[in-house]
Amino acid sequence: MPLKEQAFKRLSKKAKKGMRGWPVATIAFYGPDAGRATKVVVSIIPVEHLEPSELRDWQIVHGDVRKNPEIAAEMITFIEAHGVKSTVMADGLMGCPHQEGIDYEGEYCPDPACRFWYGRDRFTHKLVQ
Repeated sequence: MPLKEQAFKRLSKKAKKGMRGWPVATIAFYGPDAGRATKVVVSIIPVEHLEPSELRDWQIVHGDVRKNPEIAAEMITFIEAHGVKSTVMADGLMGCPHQEGIDYEGEYCPDPACRFWYGRDRFTHKLVQ
């Protein structure tokens, strides 16, 4: 197990290596605005064209999950336990930490803490006309 302080650096390096085979781990960050990630989701896709076989998320109330070495170490353990050969990590945040259809209904999250995302594209973070 790497030092906890080096865990996110290790995850970034894995992602930069590109496609090295299956299974693939995907890592996506979510937060109330574009600057702070309060949730990270890791999914394991066993082979091409299949849905994820495993999914795990970590959430915090205060701070940023990307700066939490304990969460990074748990992510590495989860990924290694599934024999992952490739890792894909989103460059930025993918939207608010709430799940459509589970935490809310409709196109946008009604939580006032997630107001930043209302009317925004989750990939470009630009307002949608």
